[in-house]
Formats: sequence, C-alpha cells, structure tokens
Amino acid sequence: MQYSSSCKTRSVSNINTLKVHVPIKSLALEVLVRACENDVVTRQYGEVKVYWGGSLGEQIEFLAKGIADVILTKDNIMSVLMAESTHSYKPVIGYPAYSAFFISNTEKPTLSKSYFLDKKIGLLDYPTSRSGHILPKSALKDLDIDINALDITYLSSHQALRERLASGEVDIIASYWSDEDEVRFSKNYITPIADNVSGSKWYLKMNNNNTDLVCALQGVVHQIAQSRTSSYFDKVDTYWQCEKAPYRFIGEKNGAK
Repeated sequence: MQYSSSCKTRSVSNINTLKVHVPIKSLALEVLVRACENDVVTRQYGEVKVYWGGSLGEQIEFLAKGIADVILTKDNIMSVLMAESTHSYKPVIGYPAYSAFFISNTEKPTLSKSYFLDKKIGLLDYPTSRSGHILPKSALKDLDIDINALDITYLSSHQALRERLASGEVDIIASYWSDEDEVRFSKNYITPIADNVSGSKWYLKMNNNNTDLVCALQGVVHQIAQSRTSSYFDKVDTYWQCEKAPYRFIGEKNGAK
C-alpha cells in the first residue's frame, strides 16, 4: 500500500474515498486523473485514491479484505478468493484474450534448454503478468532450466521490454504480439508460449446497485484504452449496457490481459 496517489474531486465536503488498485503506476495515474474529472465520481466521492503494485500478495490483500472499490486483476485470482460472492465484485470492462510469445530481434527462439542458457532474457517485473512473467517462467521450467542460472533482466512494462530488445540489451523478451511490433521486429522471429490466454478485467465492488458508477467507470477505462498506442490495449470487452437507461449487466464475453 506504500505506492499510492490521490486527488480531490469537486465535492470537497464529501468524506467518501474511491479506492482503486492497478498493477502499473502509469495506468494508475491515468485512472486517477480521469476519475477525478468524472461527473458521476464527483457526485459520489470527495477523493479518489489509487494504489499500484504488481505483487500477487498485494492483490490478494486488496481483494480478500475488500479494500479496493475498483481493481484490475485476473479472473482466476478473483475466482480463487471468491471475491465476487464475498465482496460483491462485478466485472466492468476487460481486455481481450491473447497469445504469449518469446520474441527475438535476430532469430526465431527455439524451445530447448541449450538455446536459452547463454541468452539475455527480458521479463516483466510483475509476478501476476501471464505473458511477461508467469508463462515464460513456466515454459523455461518445463525445459528443465534453473531460472536462477539464467541472465534475466526484469523490467517495469511491456514497452520497456521492447526498448531493451530493440537496443540489443536483451536477446529475447516474453510478451504479447501486436500489429505495431512489425515496425521494429519480424514476425518470423516469435515463438508461441501459449494461446487464448484470458486477459485482465476491471472489477467494481457493488454492495448496492450503483449502475451510474459502474457505467462511469466503464467509460473512464474505455477512454484510457482508446488513448493507448497499442492495438492490443485499445480493444476492450464491455460488460454493461450503458447507452441508455436502465443500465444493466449484459455478461462477459471472451475475457481480457
């Protein structure tokens, strides 16, 4: 909980605080600015506070105790903690299913023990990221490789992984593949790790039927998605009908990253 930031809404006399948790600082700060400017959030809260951190333990803390009003997390974590039934979390909006890859700049990665032993590898410094951390580590262990024996650099974002790969500071990264990657890298030099991986979802704790708030948050996240340069992150699955009243839950489709 040590990584956080907050802002006051226009309802200065309102004592309620909207608490948000996301894995990445840059995303957390985007949510903070847009939420504090939102009319519905302003009517219901006097402050918005965002927390960021990618550790599984921190996400469990926020979910198990119901600390977060809004949280970006994986559906499997939500399911294991039974947070939907315990704290009435409902999915608001999600990122689409995707594939995870090992990506190189000079050759197609080979899924063999000997191939990886002398390589400089870039992974995400977020233990809950499937494409950038969990799946590549699992693939390496399946090859009977001691992770501690590898030359691994942990970075803070998928973009940072790509920058290191393009500069030659690492030989291989683990990530998703997007259309923009073909500008700098070759699609011939990617090797699949896993297909049809469900993405992350934004959840709202709905102890009451606050449909104005859920639709406001769906709109906030949608705006952020559209402002992103990645063709992956600008696609979202919406789970609520918010075009006209009465707003209602329309169900989940393919899940999100």
